[in-house]
Amino acid sequence: MNNLTELFHYTFFQHALLGGLFASIACGIIGTYIVTRRLVFISGGITHASFGGIGIGLYTGISPLLAAAVFSVLSAFGVEWLSKRSDMREDSAIAVFWTFGMAIGIIFSFLAPGFTPDLSSFLFGNILTITRTDILLLAALSIILSIFFALFLRPIVAIAFDREFARSQHMPVTAFEYLLMMFIALTIVSCLRMVGIVLAISLLTLPQMTANLFTHSFKRIIWLSIAIGYIGCLGGLLLSYQLQVPSGAAIIFVSILIYTGAKLYKAKR
Repeated sequence: MNNLTELFHYTFFQHALLGGLFASIACGIIGTYIVTRRLVFISGGITHASFGGIGIGLYTGISPLLAAAVFSVLSAFGVEWLSKRSDMREDSAIAVFWTFGMAIGIIFSFLAPGFTPDLSSFLFGNILTITRTDILLLAALSIILSIFFALFLRPIVAIAFDREFARSQHMPVTAFEYLLMMFIALTIVSCLRMVGIVLAISLLTLPQMTANLFTHSFKRIIWLSIAIGYIGCLGGLLLSYQLQVPSGAAIIFVSILIYTGAKLYKAKR
């Protein structure tokens, strides 16, 4: 117990707690739109496409996360544009960017000068390695998303549930869709250090799915998913410490346990 208490005095653990909080806020907000709009598969495609930016960043010597952010946003716009074309199915558009990003990432990461980089940190993440800069970026993204959703909640909800109704109300549906796709891409990249490419999509879906078991209100799902997401982060960190396993996988494992417990509770009720 004393060892567990001492853990909170370490700077890296304090960074992990702050990072988990801001990531829960960002993922809780944009993840509610993803689940409501049924964009989970698209978000998975953007997540894996971001690996292309990481490879380019390693090859060119610029920040891999900055390159991943640019590549992810462009991929998100590409998926949105291709999926609206009559000659391209949405799942085909996602597959194009999903596989293209992974292929580009692998090629450029192995062409990068010097030693072959450790790609596991990008694939699986480690919340204990996040820096003050990562926390500031997550905090800024959380604030921007909070303000954006507070100002435009009505059109966002209308687009999430019924795009045609939103168009009939003369809302700028296309502009909002591209903006929200950009926010999805940026949120995914901001969480890569925490849980990595393989598991990032879970932070954007599991808390929202759990919250949706108890409420169908868009606002309440956001608040509940933020709380559930942070509980999952805290539980994952403690489980990671106790079992000495990767923190990213532990966070997702705890999130799945929370969802399973909530599902069983609802079934009994």
